[in-house]
Amino acid sequence: MVHRLDPLVVRHTHRVPAPGGPAGDGAVAARQFDAALMSAGFKLSTELLEHLSGLAASRVVGTAQRTLRTVREMVGDHVRHNVYFVDFPANVPDTYDFWTRCVAQALADDATRAGTLQQLSTGVVNLLTLPSYGHYQHTWAEMLAHHDELIAAAGDRMTLLHLGGTPEDELSALYLALAASRTPLGEDGLRDLRDLAGHCADGPQPEEIPVRENRAVINLARLTAGHDPLLDTVTDVLRLACAVAGGDVTLQEPTRLRTLPRPVRRTLLAGLDAVVAAAPAKLADVPAHREMWKRLGERLHPHEYPRWPHAADVFAVARGEKTARSLDGRVEELLADGDLTAAVALLRTAPGKLFRSLDRLLRSARTPDERAAVVAAAEQVAPDVSGRVVLSVREHLHNRARETGARRVFVNRRGRAQTADDTRRPVPAPERERLITALDAELRRRLPAAGHLLIDPDALDVALPLSGRATAAGLGVLPRGSLSPVEGELLRFFVYWKQTGRSTDYDLSALLLDARYTTVTWLSYTNLREKEGAHSGDVTDAPEGASEFIDLRLGAVRGTYIVPQVNIYAGEGFEEAEESFFGFMLREGERKGRPFEPRTVRMKSELRGPGRVALPLAFLRGSDGRWRAKWLHLYLRGEPSANRVEGNRVTVATLLRGLVEREQLTVRYLAGLMTDDATTVTLWDGGTVPAGPVTYIGLERPDGLHPRSRVVTPENLRDLIPA
Repeated sequence: MVHRLDPLVVRHTHRVPAPGGPAGDGAVAARQFDAALMSAGFKLSTELLEHLSGLAASRVVGTAQRTLRTVREMVGDHVRHNVYFVDFPANVPDTYDFWTRCVAQALADDATRAGTLQQLSTGVVNLLTLPSYGHYQHTWAEMLAHHDELIAAAGDRMTLLHLGGTPEDELSALYLALAASRTPLGEDGLRDLRDLAGHCADGPQPEEIPVRENRAVINLARLTAGHDPLLDTVTDVLRLACAVAGGDVTLQEPTRLRTLPRPVRRTLLAGLDAVVAAAPAKLADVPAHREMWKRLGERLHPHEYPRWPHAADVFAVARGEKTARSLDGRVEELLADGDLTAAVALLRTAPGKLFRSLDRLLRSARTPDERAAVVAAAEQVAPDVSGRVVLSVREHLHNRARETGARRVFVNRRGRAQTADDTRRPVPAPERERLITALDAELRRRLPAAGHLLIDPDALDVALPLSGRATAAGLGVLPRGSLSPVEGELLRFFVYWKQTGRSTDYDLSALLLDARYTTVTWLSYTNLREKEGAHSGDVTDAPEGASEFIDLRLGAVRGTYIVPQVNIYAGEGFEEAEESFFGFMLREGERKGRPFEPRTVRMKSELRGPGRVALPLAFLRGSDGRWRAKWLHLYLRGEPSANRVEGNRVTVATLLRGLVEREQLTVRYLAGLMTDDATTVTLWDGGTVPAGPVTYIGLERPDGLHPRSRVVTPENLRDLIPA
């Protein structure tokens, strides 16, 4: 059981649970393990190598097999990446020459000649009907024979794996870290938390579970293990019912509730009754999910349990037989009546709602006294607002200083994005600045003393993860809005997908824009070759998996922005496919190697969004000529089929402009708040680390840090968010 969950520890922490077993001479096996890892861009830390060397060789081999499977999947090296053009990136033909060649081959084939001639007579030929188009013309092994071995370079990615504690200790620590996260987890994080919660149900539990979705997942594990669920709102019960049904605990997507066993019905009704009995005002939360409550009532049969009358009140409110006015509704009535003072007084009882309403309240105020009252109320309740909300409002107020006429970007919980004109009136500058000062002071008060702060400069522009849904599962992935340096001459994108049941065609493309967000050119299956680079060729079916690549020479790029995207031309969506992921590699000069080389991969992220067009990230050329990655993690609705880069150029450019012009709160901002007269700050240059304990913030944990150091990397960046 423990070995089954070990990959979660490696993926989330880059630590290998310390294998037990008899001592022995495992040095040779450990060195072989290290060498195998290096081929995938990973390496054992000094401490981990020493530990493994002291174990029996059989234990080292078992650990190596499990870990290698995990890291190869993390980087995308667990599948075979073939290319349509066997010599890619060399010898990629001109698009129209290639299409003409495919037509000629179809005319030479007795089986397809007549149909092709018929199409030619109409002036239009469907490429998908040509036998040589869209399918690999060679095997993976034949493709490898056309490429020389990659020569190792100093710039290759090398991700360290560190020594962890015992498997049980590591699983418990990871469970507690995810369960107590102050920011919502993404779908993959929730899935991992579900597995860990089941394993750790009888072990140590977090003192606090701030995120309600996490609580629902943990409550399901507690219910399964025979423990009472943790319920303090009526919505906790609804989320738990959705978890039991295997549905969406965020309540954003409809869940098909099923018939529940009688013990589960009793547990849910008893919990619901206790919540309402302790605080009848919580019935006001019911109307927000009225239809879901009605459907749950049909499964719980509350009329069969008269001993829980308060639970029955919940369903009476859902059916409209009993009234429960929500705080939001009462606030709306007061604002509609022009009574801002009373609305602010009411919102003070819900500090989080007051903070989320600050922009509107300040714009609604008609006099300086009313605006001052809004600011004063925010200052008074600030200590009771979660750190995540304080940071979100701080970021919002900073961006409200922009001139009117800008574009607003809306991104929902699942990464679906759209834009609109910003027609709001400005937030008055004096009140905005006063609030920013107050929020900075509140955040500074909450942050722990850093002592010796050791910072990787490349991490300074990483956006704070105010939501785990603003990122994606994978390797080297940063939160939406982050900027990270791009060092290398050759930039290569890749996408891999494997269909589940029906023919599926994903198209990798790259849109190049100038400084005014106007199209310069693009690379895709309709434009295989440009002076900037080349496309590996269109693959239109993936029963055994398929890959596409785009190679770009950064020095030759005309323009300021590069926007890679994955368009679904036909078939299964990103969430339907058996597997789908995107990534990019960096190489120097004229280096050889296969189209996919794992140790050159800088980022690999899962594609699991709701739209038909994926925008994982963009690349920006700064005024200094250097390129940086801007992380997006966005999905566009797109069309049901035949999505192409040519068709969404305007939408992508508009969306990119809105995101580039918006400024996120970053590690740089929070590190500034953590710095005081008692703090020593060192920018780490990649050399020797300090001998004593430090607070380290960086993209990867260095080897040799003091064991009492506090370490923050992208894998646990959420730990920077204050309570």
